[in-house]
Amino acid sequence: MDRPVVTRIAPSPTGMMHIGTARTALFNWLYARGRDGRFLLRIEDTDAARSTPEATQAILDGLTWLGLDWDGEAVSQAGQAARHAEVAQAMLEAERAYRCFSTQDEIEAFREAARSEGRSTLFQSPWRDVPAADHPDAPSVIRLKAPRDGATVIADAVQGDVTIRNDQLDDMVLLRSDGTPTYMLAVVVDDHDMGITHVIRGDDHLNNAARQIQIYDAMGWEEPVWAHIPLIHGADGKKLSKRHGATGVTEFAEMGYPAAAMRNYLARLGWSHGDDEFFTDGQARDWFDLGGIGKAPARLDLKKLENLSGQHIAAMEPEAVAVAAEDWLARTGGAPVDGDALRRAVPVAQTGARTLPQLLEKAHFALVARPIEIEDKATKALDTVSRGILSELTPHLQTASWTRDALEGVVGDVAQAHGLGLGKIAAPLRAALAGRTATPSVFDMMLVLGRDETLARLADVVESDPS
Repeated sequence: MDRPVVTRIAPSPTGMMHIGTARTALFNWLYARGRDGRFLLRIEDTDAARSTPEATQAILDGLTWLGLDWDGEAVSQAGQAARHAEVAQAMLEAERAYRCFSTQDEIEAFREAARSEGRSTLFQSPWRDVPAADHPDAPSVIRLKAPRDGATVIADAVQGDVTIRNDQLDDMVLLRSDGTPTYMLAVVVDDHDMGITHVIRGDDHLNNAARQIQIYDAMGWEEPVWAHIPLIHGADGKKLSKRHGATGVTEFAEMGYPAAAMRNYLARLGWSHGDDEFFTDGQARDWFDLGGIGKAPARLDLKKLENLSGQHIAAMEPEAVAVAAEDWLARTGGAPVDGDALRRAVPVAQTGARTLPQLLEKAHFALVARPIEIEDKATKALDTVSRGILSELTPHLQTASWTRDALEGVVGDVAQAHGLGLGKIAAPLRAALAGRTATPSVFDMMLVLGRDETLARLADVVESDPS
């Protein structure tokens, strides 16, 4: 194909944006962006009864959060209905389609008879070759005049050649009796009109491709490249569903995974580039191709996602981490935090944090204001002896150079003077500086908090000694 690459994602706005839809969008985005192509968005909102503005917004929000930018405006499939009907009429005039006046009762009677006689229940309309002059004045649908002999071959970039005998495909309805288009017709017309060169989608659409190819053939249009990707399964090997836990993009966002980590993880969910697990967006764009997509269903593994998420948080620029943490708080209704304090703490907190909530938990020491509430467990480290050591340490910290080496030296000297290991002083320091037993290094906390705040927190503890 010598045309510029154009891909698309075409979700239905009938509920949350499924993680499988997000992965399909990512594959299309990577394929287009890696080839200087265009990535388009179409909202397949022809099901008026189930489509909602809220679901449409959820799609836009999900793609935006994932960082998958699309070109141009989102296209509404429902808004193209007149064009769909125009194409059906063109096929009718070219005798590649026909009017069918069979009622639902007649169709069901045909199928009942076929079942009782052991024949195929695919409906064969008696109106296929009836001249227009003999048509009754009655409601009708427009059906595709599909070939009944031979086979339709789907040349699929992932699945290989898939052959479906034409006698297994019926004359599908293109236009309903009320003039509305069917999904099969609308998809093909929209893909053609939008210039889609590559249709990358779930393999649950594989059989649809055979029917859609027949519409392309009937109109004399060039087929796109087909690439049907296996669906995502749960850890138990069954199709992913709510029983496996989170399945919506917003759910993963609310769990606190950075968008960069989700992009990395979703890219590896069914596609591979050698043994590479952790990679950047730039590498993914450079490496992604259809040949790297496997034929077996991918399994959602939250442990792998957490691991990748931790690697991305550690590798991100501190400012990007802070922005992501603030966005997560806003998304989940969390109380806003002091942005300056957060940014000072991020370089210390981002190492070892696998999610944004974990990062905020590690940064807690910098985000709380005096007087600090000390947890019961941490209070046990603040006995009279420990408070006395902290009181002795304070004047040394007042005059020390505020560097890690200098602080380690001062604390180490006081510990040695009391015949203690550094860990024995670290526990009461953690309690005084953070009010907790699990914190970053006491020296990291002191450097983030600064001399004045560190001394003030120590003074609060020493002065509150009940003895």
